[in-house]
Amino acid sequence: MILFISDLHLAPQAPAVTRSFLDFLAGRARSAEQLFILGDLFEAWPGDDCLDDPGDSFAADIAAALHALSSSGVELSLMHGNRDFLLGESFLARSGARLLSDPHVLSLPTWQFVLTHGDALCTDDREYQAFRALVRQADWQTAFLAKPLPERKQMVLALRQQSESAKRGKATFLMDVNPAATDDFLRAYGYATLIHGHTHRPARHDHMVDGIHVERWVMADWNERDGAGECLCWDGETLTRERLA
Repeated sequence: MILFISDLHLAPQAPAVTRSFLDFLAGRARSAEQLFILGDLFEAWPGDDCLDDPGDSFAADIAAALHALSSSGVELSLMHGNRDFLLGESFLARSGARLLSDPHVLSLPTWQFVLTHGDALCTDDREYQAFRALVRQADWQTAFLAKPLPERKQMVLALRQQSESAKRGKATFLMDVNPAATDDFLRAYGYATLIHGHTHRPARHDHMVDGIHVERWVMADWNERDGAGECLCWDGETLTRERLA
């Protein structure tokens, strides 16, 4: 059994989601052979040195819970999201996860999937795509990580506030995938079933690309109001959506 999750946005300010996630790692996830986390595990990530912040154990506690899962025999794979793209080697070592490229082709004996966080397909939002390209540059990341951790935390907080403010003024279509870009993506990856998050619009979409039917599954974000989340489950034959209370 393979499980997929995305967009948990873990943070100390989201205790209900955090509790649900820890329960998931100690319970439902233990029945899986593999767990794929497709981005935005954290609301923000200022750098791996936050794992050793003496005044804040949140990141270290999450890494330890993930390591307990991977040590139990569950293969753990992680993809960068638009909020935690600075997750690095120290976090991977502490959690027992392997980092996936985005996109990632998952070839199984009975099916083929292509996995992505999803933000790269939101091509209509040119302002965001320019920002995304900037912060993925090695020079930008080196300069940012050279700043003291408290300063980075403040910068990340300010960026999140700017982003939330900007979203309120954006047209709805800008925050969803572009249909033509998505069809091109499906074509480029051999019409494999696409799984992604990012848009917070859970659904199963049917695409006809070059006369070929292709499914696109969008995962939900986890909800702080009631701590509810969801996972997709592949049992070797069928992909299903499970609500996690």
